[in-house]
Amino acid sequence: MTLDIPPSPTSALVVCLCAAWCGVCRDYQSRFAQVQARYPQVEFLWIDVEDEADLLHPLDIEDFPTLLLASGNEPRFLGPLTPQAEMLERLIRSQLQDASAPALADQAVCDLVLRIRGKTSA
Repeated sequence: MTLDIPPSPTSALVVCLCAAWCGVCRDYQSRFAQVQARYPQVEFLWIDVEDEADLLHPLDIEDFPTLLLASGNEPRFLGPLTPQAEMLERLIRSQLQDASAPALADQAVCDLVLRIRGKTSA
C-alpha cells in the first residue's frame, strides 16, 4: 500500500532523528529503509542529532528514535516513536494522508522543517 501523495520533493517529508551511538537507532535504520522503499513519492531522511546539532538548534532531541513528519513545509508530527516499521507506516498514513490535518504550531519545529527543506534542496 502506498500513500496517495503527488510525487513532489516538497510534498511529504519523513525524518528520523537519531544518534550513531544509539543501538535502538542502529537496529531501526533497516526498518526505516524498508518503509522508505514502499513510499517512493515521500522524501525520507536519516539525521544524526550530534552530527547535525546546528541544524536542529534550538530543539533538543532526547528520545530515540524521534520522528518528524511534514506535509509541504508544515510539520504534522514530532515525537519519539517505537522502533517498529508498522508504527512508522501507520503514522505516515494517519498524518500525511489527511490534507486537513492541522500543522504543529511550535515555531521552532516549523523553522526546522524549513531548514531541512533548504538543506536537501541545495
